[in-house]
Amino acid sequence: MDRKEEWQRVELRHLRAFEAVARTLSVTQAAKELHYAQSSVSEQIQSLELELGVVLLDRSQRRVRLTPQGAVLYRYTEQILTLLEEARFAVSQPGTELAVGTLETLSLHMLPPVLTHYRALHPQARVRVGLHNRGELYQAVRRADLDLCLTFGDAPADPSLRSETLAEEPLAVIVPPGHPMAGAGRARLAEFMPEPFLATERGCGFREMFDSVFVGEAAKEPIAEVSSIGTLGACVAAGMGCALLPLVSVRARADRGELAVVEIGDVDLRTKVTMTWLDRNSANPNLLGFQAQLRKQLGS
Repeated sequence: MDRKEEWQRVELRHLRAFEAVARTLSVTQAAKELHYAQSSVSEQIQSLELELGVVLLDRSQRRVRLTPQGAVLYRYTEQILTLLEEARFAVSQPGTELAVGTLETLSLHMLPPVLTHYRALHPQARVRVGLHNRGELYQAVRRADLDLCLTFGDAPADPSLRSETLAEEPLAVIVPPGHPMAGAGRARLAEFMPEPFLATERGCGFREMFDSVFVGEAAKEPIAEVSSIGTLGACVAAGMGCALLPLVSVRARADRGELAVVEIGDVDLRTKVTMTWLDRNSANPNLLGFQAQLRKQLGS
């Protein structure tokens, strides 16, 4: 029997069982998720191994481990099942709406290509995008008012939520064009200590970044709090002070010469780009299709 015939005999239920075991590294947990008996999950994995002629799981230890062949198949299985869910959504009834929430910066600089490609694949889908602060976004996801939110930083520890890091975004200090450090490109954190800084309001993710960098002996109190990132950048451009922001939010203004970007050379400053959704909504085909585009467009 050639490989083509082997794959023709592989059933979808075998792949679903394998994906669940590979992801959880537990036959017990996989059986619970799939609502199967443990013996049924084990039989499906064994059937898959028999059809492919390889060992997928190392059962010699107390905890299940993937063999090298199992690790390879797991990557492909994730893609196969994701594509299947996308296909199911693509042929579903039109008029389906997906509610997405995000921050102003991500909406402006990262979300447009995701929305464009998603609409190209799913022209019947309706996407509603709302802008809120980070706390409001998580609350909206918990209430199921949003299917998914996109934020900077880690999602809160909450068993009702699931989250995934899509990318990391570098942080940088922005200064007015005529600032003495404007032409340096890089500086040490201590060099910024005498400088006046603007920041966003407390409770905002950007403010948390600011406070996490300027902490302890380096703690700083901003001279002004500005809720809008656009306004904050304009204040810096006007010479009011400096600010610490994700590079993606200021790159265009820096390219136009409206402000200058200075990297902090002695501290690795990065923030995560995170998508968060309600755990019980994880099998929603609309959500799965949009998540696939987020991973494709934003994933590093």
